[in-house]
Amino acid sequence: MKLYVYDHCPFCVRARMIFGFKKLPVDLIMVLNDDEKTPVDLIGKKAVPILVTDEGRAMPESLDIVRYVDSHYGATKCLADQVRPEIENWLTKVGQYVNYLLLPRFIKLDLPEYRTQAAIDYFVNKKTQTIGDFATHEAKTAEYLQRLEQDLEQLVPFIVNEDAANGHLSYEDILLFPVLRNLTCVKGLTFPTKIAQYVANMAVLSRIELYYSKAC
Repeated sequence: MKLYVYDHCPFCVRARMIFGFKKLPVDLIMVLNDDEKTPVDLIGKKAVPILVTDEGRAMPESLDIVRYVDSHYGATKCLADQVRPEIENWLTKVGQYVNYLLLPRFIKLDLPEYRTQAAIDYFVNKKTQTIGDFATHEAKTAEYLQRLEQDLEQLVPFIVNEDAANGHLSYEDILLFPVLRNLTCVKGLTFPTKIAQYVANMAVLSRIELYYSKAC
């Protein structure tokens, strides 16, 4: 199987996680951010992740990919369907501002989707239309960090187990870990101990690298 992704994309991380959980091989293809042709040729639009199955079928949408791989590979499914409303609400709350911290930093992490200046420029032009000027948000880092650290403390009681958010691998982990993983690129962010351990354990289980060494 082939999986077309960006390294920074939380939806792509979702799709990658199931291969790690199930210890399945996959040909990971990192797409340049300004490469419109590859995804359009595969699925008719510019979007990742895209799974190309062993039968040659091109499948978009992260959760569809997760469900397909979990259902069709391995002796049993490894993910429970449960997603607590508390986790959904937390993700919605943090999602209102987290990209103000993340998007300006992604282009500084030496990621494969930004190997060319054209790919960087494409990303910046697209995302500034969504969140505004990157430099303005970087100047507000301390303000965003204060808000985020308060929200992370509120998440702690909902991490039942440091190996799985609700005590067993589930779609909660598929939704939650990609957001927390991306936050490891933010220099100066202090995770509560329990969440830091959850992130570390989940990175091992999913075979996805964290960004601590590149944080800026």
